[in-house]
Amino acid sequence: MTEVNLGLIGLGNVGSGTLAILAENAAQISQKLGFDLKLKIVCSRSVASKELPAVFAEIERTTDWRRVVSHPEVDIVAELVGGTTIASEILETAFANKKSVVTANKELMALRGAELWDKAIACGANLAMEASVAGGIPIHSVLREGISGDRVSALLGILNGTSNYILTEIEQHGTEFDVVLAEAQRLGYAEADPSADIDGFDARSKLAILSALAFGERITPSDIFTEGIRRITPFDFQYADRLGHTIRLVCGARQTPDGLILSVRPALIPKATILASVQGAYNAVWVRGHYGADTFYYGRGAGPSPTGVAVVSDLMRVAREIRSGSPQRVSPFAHERLGEYKPISVTLQKRAYYLRFRVDDCPGIIASLARILAEKHISLDAVLQLPCDTKRNLPFVITVEPTTEQSIRDAVVEMSKLEFLVEPPLALPMETSL
Repeated sequence: MTEVNLGLIGLGNVGSGTLAILAENAAQISQKLGFDLKLKIVCSRSVASKELPAVFAEIERTTDWRRVVSHPEVDIVAELVGGTTIASEILETAFANKKSVVTANKELMALRGAELWDKAIACGANLAMEASVAGGIPIHSVLREGISGDRVSALLGILNGTSNYILTEIEQHGTEFDVVLAEAQRLGYAEADPSADIDGFDARSKLAILSALAFGERITPSDIFTEGIRRITPFDFQYADRLGHTIRLVCGARQTPDGLILSVRPALIPKATILASVQGAYNAVWVRGHYGADTFYYGRGAGPSPTGVAVVSDLMRVAREIRSGSPQRVSPFAHERLGEYKPISVTLQKRAYYLRFRVDDCPGIIASLARILAEKHISLDAVLQLPCDTKRNLPFVITVEPTTEQSIRDAVVEMSKLEFLVEPPLALPMETSL
């Protein structure tokens, strides 16, 4: 039985989870493969102080990642450091040394994944990245192989566990955003600087990767319209509930006759849909195919063990391909080559919208708002006002019939000039196509 040798770089949460699985599940991994996965070397800036599983106690340790990617016995490098600078160097140097790479790096794969895959193939190596999106859900495998015979027309996902945890806590307990965020940071769900999660940038990288897999296009993350959850309040969940909806940070990709529309933004989704039931730190992806209709995938989106499973599963797949002599068997992006593409503007999207206002109450408010909506050719659907003990910061909601995002934006600009508004209106799309 010929073994395949591994080198691992990065011993944070994901690296530690990966090591634990390689140690505790070694016998079953070997049984499934028919050969051993043998860890040869680990790398971390603090490797000397790290406590490794007992089976790896005598393994070679280094603080220099170059030692791992140039190690003569290493076949596969696991890059688990994150970021786009050092990680890029690790991958490029590994490929130059004809080493295959498994990565959990969503930011790098969204930014340079297709380019790095080309480099891997040019030198006869492989690149695998299942852990880069929704760690506990094998969504890459689904899009790359499981439903590859279908033609995807739409993909919607909840791809950031931190944001979903915060929104769920606001919904269930009526707690203000800042209080929930502080608690999420205390529990370790949110970073000290939470902007990547709550402003949608983490989810944006993940959507760029999934859109490449689903639609075969090279997507630049900065081309995706992105809006975070900072403005969501308990009042919004109360009004959403009255409308039979909840609020989630939704990553959306839709193929339209004019092109692909991509967005990451909070949206109202009907409570009757399966996506609305995704709570806490869980992730989910809903996919609509032209032939296979709707499919749904759900699981832990992050954490040492779920993400570690994705990393180890990729290590096993790449090891099999090395043993079979076919490292180019299936592109990690599900297409032999990605097209060069720029999504069409989200302003062309047509949806019903939820508009939430906070006002200093006075006569004529509804008339003023209705006049602006009429000028933009937007039809009212309903006006909702729940009981409130203040008239100085009074929240209420207007829902409108389907209109374009551009029309809503134009209306919000005009409304924001009105003196009775405490803050600019909050506009959220209402998803009805689930």
